[in-house]
Amino acid sequence: MRNRVPKHGVLEWWVQVGLLAVPLLVAYLHIPFPPPPHRLSPALHSWKSSGKFFTYKGLRIFYQDSVDVGSPEIVVLLHGFPTSSYDWYKFWEGVTLRFHRMIAPDFLGSGFSDKLRPHHYSIFEQASIVEALLQHLGLQNHRINLLSHNYGDIVAQELLYRFKQNRSGRLTIKSLSLPNGGIFPETHRPLLLQNLLKAGGMLSPILTQLMNFFVFSQGLTPVFGPYTRPSESELWDMWAGIRNNDGNLVIDSLLQYINQRKKFRRCWVGALASVSIPILFFFFFFLAVLNPSPEFLELYRKMLPRSTLEDPMGFLNAYMGFINSF
Repeated sequence: MRNRVPKHGVLEWWVQVGLLAVPLLVAYLHIPFPPPPHRLSPALHSWKSSGKFFTYKGLRIFYQDSVDVGSPEIVVLLHGFPTSSYDWYKFWEGVTLRFHRMIAPDFLGSGFSDKLRPHHYSIFEQASIVEALLQHLGLQNHRINLLSHNYGDIVAQELLYRFKQNRSGRLTIKSLSLPNGGIFPETHRPLLLQNLLKAGGMLSPILTQLMNFFVFSQGLTPVFGPYTRPSESELWDMWAGIRNNDGNLVIDSLLQYINQRKKFRRCWVGALASVSIPILFFFFFFLAVLNPSPEFLELYRKMLPRSTLEDPMGFLNAYMGFINSF
């Protein structure tokens, strides 16, 4: 019997093709989209004004720090792609009650950090920036709880590899939590637009120039759960963070992390499988488009039998339960 493509897979492919075709058609017909907001929303402005910058090799890197210097418990939060540390703003107050000190940087090319063009963005550089930030804050000898998401998961894996190899000696990891990132390149399914952008060539700069709020919001919304999808104002905040300093023009360069993840799979997946620290992976079944089940679950249980797998009703409660378990 012939292999059949599931109907939902065909529909998904046509939706992605439609999202790609819309900006090209609009550019051809010169149909204007609603312009982005001229100013940051009060919430996003507050996030920026309460944050700080430090300099890494001449580059300005934005970060948030709850600044309770007496706290023995520290969590470093690493955001996803293509957004910023603002991903964590709803999570911030709840985790502060437990940790008292939380640190969340904007990766290079994201949020309010510098966005270089052209630039070879790499997971290695992002990991070094995290290490440099902790050294800047005088925390290089502290044990750190890492909480990452999506793109941040890969940075966390590189930090874990360095910790395992004692490569830099700048970061001691106490625990690691990975909410639904593509930790196994062979089970991760990038979207069509992501594949086109990371491929480079003549099409990438055209697509980044044409990228707009409509394409962004329609592409991002489906990866949220049915009850946790962001409001339009929250999507505008995310888009404003991307558009800051023309960040939409570096998205294709940032997406090279997908190729890097395949190339360095042995190091990064090997680090997860071989360390003895507590590891928690949050698996959300409604995001099976990113980590298709059962392929992902079978590989996860084979590669990481000692770690904990959660499908939480409440992300914060699940994370706190994990932290309090050791």
